[in-house]
Amino acid sequence: MHAIATIARRELGAYFGSLTAYIVVILFLLMMGGMFWMDFFQGIPELGMRRLFADAPLFLAFFAPAITMGLLAEEKRAGTLELLMTMPVSDTQIVLGKFLAAVTLLIVTFSLTLPYALSISTMGELDWGPILGGYAGLVLLGSTYVAVGLMVSAWTRDQIVSILLGFFMCFALYVLDRVFNNSSGVLAATLEYLSSNYHFQNIARGVIELSDVVYYVSVTAVCLTAARATLAARRW
Repeated sequence: MHAIATIARRELGAYFGSLTAYIVVILFLLMMGGMFWMDFFQGIPELGMRRLFADAPLFLAFFAPAITMGLLAEEKRAGTLELLMTMPVSDTQIVLGKFLAAVTLLIVTFSLTLPYALSISTMGELDWGPILGGYAGLVLLGSTYVAVGLMVSAWTRDQIVSILLGFFMCFALYVLDRVFNNSSGVLAATLEYLSSNYHFQNIARGVIELSDVVYYVSVTAVCLTAARATLAARRW
């Protein structure tokens, strides 16, 4: 556990010491805030953050790969991954430490949108159930996308390839429920269940069901396991 925390602190230091991380976070907040306030002042009749949570899955498909693209790809390009792997840390600890750092950055970024809710709460009675559910969904969804981005970063040493492939995979998960939007049957139901957006919309309504949590935890676990397996293959 100490090794995981050490790696996470190292990566967080790299994030907050990098101009790129600040640019990505600011762009994400500007896009989210711009869409939210633009819709809010166009006369939406209810107080809430439904619009922000509706847009978040798509924006996160860009944001998560942007903050994970260099976690392993840049380490491999610079040759520092081999040095890290010679230290008394396991592949699992490396993957979990980097994953924890990226998720922490996501949570910090999400917390910066809380003033939106506090601002509109001064205008009337606000239903905090869907808002808290929405933030819980953001953390679960963001963690899944981070795991996807980390897996892709383990596959390549090129950050551009990492971010493009990561976005493609996250976006594919986002749109799966729209492939057969008006259809029924086993295939349509399967694609709907595999869609990250389908499960997020359930949670954003303020109802956290076990099946939705299991989905996010399962996809995250599979991607982190794949990233670990990729690192383990480099030892041979």
